[in-house]
Parts: sequence; C-alpha cells; structure tokens
Amino acid sequence: MACVNADGSITPTAKALLQSLEKPLGAEAIAAKVGAPLFRVRSSLRELLAAGFVAESEGLYTTTEAGRAKI
Repeated sequence: MACVNADGSITPTAKALLQSLEKPLGAEAIAAKVGAPLFRVRSSLRELLAAGFVAESEGLYTTTEAGRAKI
C-alpha cells in the first residue's frame, strides 16, 4: 500500500502515521496508536523514510520538517 502518491501528496494512512509522531516512537507503538498492523506500519515507515518525511534514530521515528509540511 503506497503512502506517497506520484505527485508527492500523501495518503490518509500516511497522514495519520505522521500525525502520530508527536514524540519519537518505535514501530510497535506507532502501530498501536494508529490501529494498523505492524507489517503495514513498517512498510509505510520505509516509504516515508525514503521520501524524507520521517527520520529514524535508534529505532525511534520522528516527523521531519518536510513531513510536517505534508500534514
């Protein structure tokens, strides 16, 4: 399931994920917070990382400035 559309816009799922990152969280905590399966959250995080919308440090994810602009 794609999170970033070809035109650079994000899907509602990606928006919910970015909004859940008010503070650094791990993938499991994000999945619990947004009510999505862990495999889907991990896939979405990989895509959002590649797009530069989230950053990862020591297993914790945060929304970047570019990600905040998409919310």
